[in-house]
Amino acid sequence: MPNDINFSLAPFNRLTSEQQEIITKSTDIAYFRVGDTIIHEGQTSDNLFIIMKGSVEERSDTSGEIYAHYTHDDIFDVRSQFEHQVKHSYIALEDTLCHLLPTQLFLKLYNENQAFSDYFNSNLAKRKALLTQAHQQQNLAEFILTKVDDETTQQCLIVDRNTPLQQVTQLLKDNNMDALFVELNQYDTRHQETQNNLPFGIVTRTDLLHAIMIDGYAANHPVGAIATYPIVHIQQQDYLFNAMMLMTRHHVKRVAVLNKNKLVGMLDMTQVLSLFSTHSHVLTLRIARAEHIDELVLAANTQTQLVEALISNGIRTRFIMELISTVNEQIIEKAFSLVVPKSLHDHCCLIVMGSEGRGEQILKTDQDNALIIKNGLEWHNLPELMSQFTHTLQQLGYPLCKGNVMVSNPLWVKTEHQWEKHIQKLCAEPNTDNMMNLAIFSDAQAVAGNQALLSPLKQILISKLKENEIALSTFSRPALQFNLPLTLFGNIKTKKEGIDIKQGGIFPIVHGIRALSLEQGIEETNTFKRIDALRKHNVLEHSTADNLNEALKLFFKWRLRHQLQEKTGIPSNHIHIDRLDRTERDLLRHSLHIVKKFKEWLGYHYQIRD
Repeated sequence: MPNDINFSLAPFNRLTSEQQEIITKSTDIAYFRVGDTIIHEGQTSDNLFIIMKGSVEERSDTSGEIYAHYTHDDIFDVRSQFEHQVKHSYIALEDTLCHLLPTQLFLKLYNENQAFSDYFNSNLAKRKALLTQAHQQQNLAEFILTKVDDETTQQCLIVDRNTPLQQVTQLLKDNNMDALFVELNQYDTRHQETQNNLPFGIVTRTDLLHAIMIDGYAANHPVGAIATYPIVHIQQQDYLFNAMMLMTRHHVKRVAVLNKNKLVGMLDMTQVLSLFSTHSHVLTLRIARAEHIDELVLAANTQTQLVEALISNGIRTRFIMELISTVNEQIIEKAFSLVVPKSLHDHCCLIVMGSEGRGEQILKTDQDNALIIKNGLEWHNLPELMSQFTHTLQQLGYPLCKGNVMVSNPLWVKTEHQWEKHIQKLCAEPNTDNMMNLAIFSDAQAVAGNQALLSPLKQILISKLKENEIALSTFSRPALQFNLPLTLFGNIKTKKEGIDIKQGGIFPIVHGIRALSLEQGIEETNTFKRIDALRKHNVLEHSTADNLNEALKLFFKWRLRHQLQEKTGIPSNHIHIDRLDRTERDLLRHSLHIVKKFKEWLGYHYQIRD
């Protein structure tokens, strides 16, 4: 029958065929005219409602507050199936048809089928896991979840620093290997001058060739003199994806594999690329080799295709964020090196802010950047170079910032001392504009030049805000300003632009977490990492942290999907709910309620009463 319940959708796809047959035989169909109250606040509910056609509003009779709208394939009222009393009224917004699943049968299935009951658990992470499981694909997602272990790791050779070059060359040949590790002694100045706690360097066949044939080292010269130090390393049981990220970020082809502090193997890019075929590393090589802006533009223009390839192969949105964030950093760093003379790089630091600073940008959005200049530097053509750099980023696909937060604006180019005074002034005068400027700067990430110039300024910002309750209250207030778009579910067709998921979902989480992180002195800029840090600081309960993590992932995922579908101009923050299936609408509604509860908690925490 065309009016049967859709058993391909969760949670009904969790039932056995026999249980689905029982539902088919036991459900009735009810018709409600527009304006009819389907179930009244306070009454006992005898059925679970599944909408076949029409739309329904959930509303409080006492306060008049509208909680949500439901439409085709949505389910209500699950709460009353367990509490036996309806908490809010449900009114038909248009002529509506519903399946009526008897409460007794629903509870019987709930108790008999664990997978079915799990769906109705209020924990968003569990709901999302069920939805993900229902849509699993055998694709490159397998690579993403592959761990660094004995099967994916090469055995490694370790030699003493005094081993002669000739002997090292013979060892590599005998073992058919391209590289080995060199153990340094505790007196090696390279080891003493860094905080790296691994006393190892690495030597490759190419290093040996250059040492003997170009640099003139004798065959009996100790290998320690040519070893590259420090080595990039990863722990066993970490993800292969993270190994690739390390290689990409540090411009290396090999990483050491550790079991705690013990060196146990090596992983090289060739191995990783044999498993991962999206050519992201090829893109980073094109960026590194670009000698002119035109070459860099050609490389940067392939980013969207890379994102689409990752999405089509089932790669998780958060992994895509990390990868594209690294690629963006490399593009911006390369552009900076092509515009700004190398002699000036040690005397300034380019920082990116906003979503790029947080590592949460996937498709290119507005430029958000600033420049820190070493005290005492005289830079006569600074304005011209910064205007040229802004124009270069525009050529690379990064639109101009509407708020003019760019290095072409002198307000965002200052010496160390000027930045220090500016930050102190903003903290001392906690009005809305000043706090928003601090919010922008708090997400700063150094991407080019002398990156050490940023850290002292971040420390000043944290120290000035950490104990300033008035400033923190003003700082956090914008997270509470935007109303959640919970009332749009019933009249989707009249909202051509969809809902602004950034305003209603992403921003309240990002900014609220940003405020809490500054209060706690947390230096992370990525929102997910900030949430984890707040959990460890016992500021957020584990369940709250999990739910905020999952809600934010979903918002980013749906926004990216809609942006790729639109493919017009600057990426939009709107999503169209009629493009979501019923399980996704259910997840969206649940996620927005999580945001609502988080905002209420923030208001209480910072004593904001509007």
